[in-house]
Amino acid sequence: MDKSKVIFGNEIPSSAVNKAEKSKSNYTRKYGDDSNRKYSAVVRENKVLGDILGVSDIRVGEDEDGRCEGFDVDKGIIVGNIRMGFGHYRISMAMASAAHSMGYKPYWMDLNSYKDTTCTKVISAQNDLYSMGSRISQKDPIFNKCYWEPLNYEGFKKLTYNSCDQKNAELMAPVFSCVPKEIPVIATHVWPAQAALHAGMKKVVNAIPDNWPMALHLAEGSIHTIQTHYAYQGYRTLKGMAGRKVLSPMPQDSLIYTGHYVDHELVTNIEEDCMRRMARKDTGEPMRFLLTIGGAGAQKEIFAEIINKLLPKIREKKAALYINIGDYFNVWEDLKKMCPGVQEVTELHIDDWADTLHFAREKLTGKVEGIHLFCHKDIFQAVYATNLLMRSCDVLVTKPSELSFYPVPKLFIKRIGGHEMWGAIHSAHMGDGTIECEDIPHTLQMTELFLEDDVTLKDMCENIIRNKQSGIYNGAYEAVKIAMGIR
Repeated sequence: MDKSKVIFGNEIPSSAVNKAEKSKSNYTRKYGDDSNRKYSAVVRENKVLGDILGVSDIRVGEDEDGRCEGFDVDKGIIVGNIRMGFGHYRISMAMASAAHSMGYKPYWMDLNSYKDTTCTKVISAQNDLYSMGSRISQKDPIFNKCYWEPLNYEGFKKLTYNSCDQKNAELMAPVFSCVPKEIPVIATHVWPAQAALHAGMKKVVNAIPDNWPMALHLAEGSIHTIQTHYAYQGYRTLKGMAGRKVLSPMPQDSLIYTGHYVDHELVTNIEEDCMRRMARKDTGEPMRFLLTIGGAGAQKEIFAEIINKLLPKIREKKAALYINIGDYFNVWEDLKKMCPGVQEVTELHIDDWADTLHFAREKLTGKVEGIHLFCHKDIFQAVYATNLLMRSCDVLVTKPSELSFYPVPKLFIKRIGGHEMWGAIHSAHMGDGTIECEDIPHTLQMTELFLEDDVTLKDMCENIIRNKQSGIYNGAYEAVKIAMGIR
């Protein structure tokens, strides 16, 4: 059955199907159709995360066509993802970490890294548009209100949007042509899930990232996992995905609640890390804020306001800052202009992975003063630095995206896209994060609360410990169990 014409028993209007076919034709005309290629698939060492997460890379199209090498069909598990911002990479790292801890061999398959394939060309084009939209939305309130928020909130929710994605994903399938079909796939973005299904992969888990149900994330034929009970109900009924129409629901066996997708290293150390946070609060050590910028490179203006607010406290040794600017070194140049005096109290950690690893380990028990800014050109280092620093920070300052689900006290700044607000809402319900601070004054107010009162930080730490006991943060383990057929 054509996956763009019927979705979970719901017929898609012919006008939407025609639009989907036109979209695929346009991409084919622009980037070609390589469906007859048998791209090689070879397992290679991942030099950054190999030792930490036991993960290896699947390199596609770098050897002679038809070659397949290095796969363990008994213990192997593919983590399919795309580099579109940092969020899907981070969720993939959680899945790889969980799989590795359980004795499996995770294989990293980034569909946006095979530059000679139609698949990567299509994804890269859409990634560029999304990143541009994210940045514009932070600077242009009219664009954000009239276009970006509605697109992210209601546009992506529609079944007709999924129809178009399903048709375009047919162009992505060839990257799986030589991958052993019996190896399970956990996809942390819907396109790798859809592509894997079109390619005939036999076991696909589609790990849905958001708390706001959207048809964008559907990949019929896969097992969909979700992190919240609210999302379960929304996806099961497909409510709102065709206006007010009551739709045929998703089958019971295609949707499973797992809990939050979190790295093994973070989950196993929750109690210890939270106890240290509370102890630092009791002894009056500088409160450690971790500011992390996402893959779209937006929101540096908010960061600058927070830094300016905290600079006096940093000089008084009442606060300290970790800042991870990912792979955007230009952000540091901007912050120097926007935050007078920031250079005087900042130590740079630039493209030195050994130094970052050492710092993260040492600061679990060591003292921290001033500002420490991290930047890495390598994408794995740029993303994973936040995970490393998370354990020794007191408060993570982030937009309410994939990081909403991580077991660390969180201060949520303004979202990018309407769907993200539901991450903050869920976190506030779980008691491990703030409500969303939608403007600078409220962000600074919440920063002050963390610093000055005795309740906010400790309450979140205690809730995180309780949440762990309830299994809230076990989602990555559960997704691996589903993929390996042991649940």
